[in-house]
Amino acid sequence: MNTVGPLKIDVWSDYVCPFCYLQLAVLEQLQQTYGERLEFNWHAFELRPDPLALLDPSADYLRETWSRSVLPMADRRQVTMKMPSVQPRSRKVLEAAAFARNAGSFEAFHKEAYRAFFEKGLDIGETHTLLELAATTGLDRQAMEQALNAGHFEKAVMDDQQLAQKLGLRAVPVLLLRRSGEALEDARVFNGTLPFDRLSQEIDALATWA
Repeated sequence: MNTVGPLKIDVWSDYVCPFCYLQLAVLEQLQQTYGERLEFNWHAFELRPDPLALLDPSADYLRETWSRSVLPMADRRQVTMKMPSVQPRSRKVLEAAAFARNAGSFEAFHKEAYRAFFEKGLDIGETHTLLELAATTGLDRQAMEQALNAGHFEKAVMDDQQLAQKLGLRAVPVLLLRRSGEALEDARVFNGTLPFDRLSQEIDALATWA
């Protein structure tokens, strides 16, 4: 029995961030291991909002980052991924994920959006790509199109972004761990692609499991 109620984990991430995808498997393992003892809340974090310049997919520094950091970690974590040939803005896919959450299908869409970009090389900044993802994850394609065109979930994305700024979060992936009833401002902050064992130790140290 958890004497303090479920622990809460708030995660900020972006679908164009390779390290966020690399961390996803670790977070899924935490969910499987702890079940209802953990409550996950996912938040949007747009790394390069307009008018910030997008990354050049052919730039040497990007290839070096992938060769030096991303692909070796992908091998260690047994995550299939390749460097995308496009670097889109992520506002639209973040709004689509908010739509999926509202429709009760967030987890399926969340994972497929990452796979579409980092495994299949699809442009997840394009509406037609997102509508295909909607169809494959059981979402109402027409309803998503209407929501994206009308900007129905733009505020949800902006609220997450503003909350991150308020909390002083500057990069993703980032995880905030807290007891039930604690404020986000009092949460323990963990940046980057931390391994399962490290996060599991932190979780166990924060709560009493019977």
